[in-house]
Amino acid sequence: MSDARSRIFSRLRAIEGETSPEASPSSVRRFDWTRAERLERFRARMESVRGEVHPVGADWPERMRALLREKGGDNLLYAPGGPHGSDLEGRWPDRDVPVLIPYQDPVETCRDALFEAVDAGFTSCRGAIAETGSVVLWPTSEEPRLLSLAPPVHFVLLESDQIYSTFHELLIDQCWSAGLPTNALLISGPSKSADIEQTLAYGVHGPKALVVLVREDQTSAHEGGKTGAT
Repeated sequence: MSDARSRIFSRLRAIEGETSPEASPSSVRRFDWTRAERLERFRARMESVRGEVHPVGADWPERMRALLREKGGDNLLYAPGGPHGSDLEGRWPDRDVPVLIPYQDPVETCRDALFEAVDAGFTSCRGAIAETGSVVLWPTSEEPRLLSLAPPVHFVLLESDQIYSTFHELLIDQCWSAGLPTNALLISGPSKSADIEQTLAYGVHGPKALVVLVREDQTSAHEGGKTGAT
């Protein structure tokens, strides 16, 4: 081992010996927000960055179809094996357009169609964060990242009781420590980028529109209870 490398490791070991978890407590932000407050804060922050938030019920496939038609979309890419795939198929109006496109083939065989012919994509999510106005995606092989990345419009179905005050609260409540995903995504609004002159442009590296459908749990629609552990 070189002298320089030995000195670096010696310094690191010395620092490690001087530091303990008790000596450096971490500060966790906590908010005592009701369910209604979490929803309103999430909506306000999502809409502040040009995201859309729409309340829906059991008719969410019909509402999504209507919103897609308003945006001029002719088709919707979805994951048949995803959490809402069968529900979407069963409730999608059987008319001409927009049509459902199942994501089934490897990306190598459908790359051109994916990036040039698809108008919108649909995914589930693990929840949302009121503090930042973000939805949290946990892509899988059945519902891959491409559904939320490649199409110009991204639709997300969010359960209203899965809106957390902070990311820390979501991690604790969903027990992420028991098994982390290989790829977790926090998305706040549509894709955006700024050049050297700080001119903000949307849709440069991903969807131009993010549409969040918030499905209300009818059994607790009027519940204003406060959050669990934070």
